[in-house]
Amino acid sequence: MGRSRYLRAVHPGPVGGLDPETPEALLECLTGVSELIGRPAVLVAMDDLSAIAVSRVAPMLRERFRIPHQPDNLPARVADKAELSRLCARWDVPHPETVVPASGAEAAEAAWRLGLPVVAKWSRPWLLPSGADGLRSTTLVRTTAEARRLYERSAEAGSRLLLQRFLPAGPDTDWFFHGAFTRGGHPLLAGSGRKELSWPVRTGLTAVGRWLPDPAVEEAALRLAERLGYQGILDLDFRRDERGVFRLVDFNPRPGAQFRLFTDAAGLDVVQAMYLDLTGQRVPQPSGGAGRVFVAENYALLAAVRGRSLPRRRPAADPAPPKPGPAAERGQVAERGQVEAAWFASDDLRPFLAMLTAFLGRGAAKGVRVLRGVPAQGRRTARAVVRAPRQRGREQPGVTSAGAVSRPVPPEASAEPDELVTR
Repeated sequence: MGRSRYLRAVHPGPVGGLDPETPEALLECLTGVSELIGRPAVLVAMDDLSAIAVSRVAPMLRERFRIPHQPDNLPARVADKAELSRLCARWDVPHPETVVPASGAEAAEAAWRLGLPVVAKWSRPWLLPSGADGLRSTTLVRTTAEARRLYERSAEAGSRLLLQRFLPAGPDTDWFFHGAFTRGGHPLLAGSGRKELSWPVRTGLTAVGRWLPDPAVEEAALRLAERLGYQGILDLDFRRDERGVFRLVDFNPRPGAQFRLFTDAAGLDVVQAMYLDLTGQRVPQPSGGAGRVFVAENYALLAAVRGRSLPRRRPAADPAPPKPGPAAERGQVAERGQVEAAWFASDDLRPFLAMLTAFLGRGAAKGVRVLRGVPAQGRRTARAVVRAPRQRGREQPGVTSAGAVSRPVPPEASAEPDELVTR
């Protein structure tokens, strides 16, 4: 992104990196940036760490930057998984059943009661030590012993362990919500969407997403923002359970990577709406936009290859009927809309080319590492397997057209979800 022709300047970050628990370095850094700019500027945090740290130094920066008013350390509260669970229960926002164990024995018992496998999360993932073996912000726990062992690392993780009921992924299960809000939690621009492809498959960030209005998702998100008195931009993740209930699984107090999906017919997105509001300008009434599609080119390719599927495409004049379930009951029909690419822009090609170079470079480096780890005899055998079908002039059973040997997959393996990761 630093290669964009529209970027005026790039300023170095805090010395030693960003630590939201000790934001003094960020305060010093932003004060220096403000001196270089020479006039008040709008400050938009683009990740959770930045949002938490900025909120803690915001009172000292009010004369230098236009920052959303978020009292009571609000970004840290909603990014805290345990606090988010409590807020959802308080305001009747559907949320996966969650247990915060007080001992290893309680963790094992909770895992059994919730039904294995269960999702384990650290309450404050930003406190996790870098490079800690086996400590990830989100993990799929398959045994009670694993739940007990994970709890025993709470001191090392720096925050409480949560166990949540596992909600299986499937078609039409992963949804998100983006919104920009002025004081009092009043929406300036907001919308809900569905993940059509994600990377890693079924568990990761949005590779392909579509703006689809859904009353249940939007009502839950708007109610939560109003109760919090939220000002600023937020990104929420929902998963639909087997009963059709949309459950909030994550609250990000900043723009999501796919925020440009929610751009209305006049070109207004949530960041622009926030800019207008913070600078005292009128925010136009949003008009249109539903049906737009967001594509992160590199991740969409990986997700399509790994998942052996492509996002659905529908002719503009022949929209598909709604799928069975709650959306169909509401008469919801998807619209065909404009495609928003994450990287490619005809008037600003350098970011796309830089991404493509890095993407291909990583792929080539990974291929070299794999080959170096295979003995020479193994490489010759692999080449023979690839060439065998062509030499015989026909496809052989058990060999794909790409030359990879196919093997039967046990039923339990095919149903096993990918490892959960967070953005």
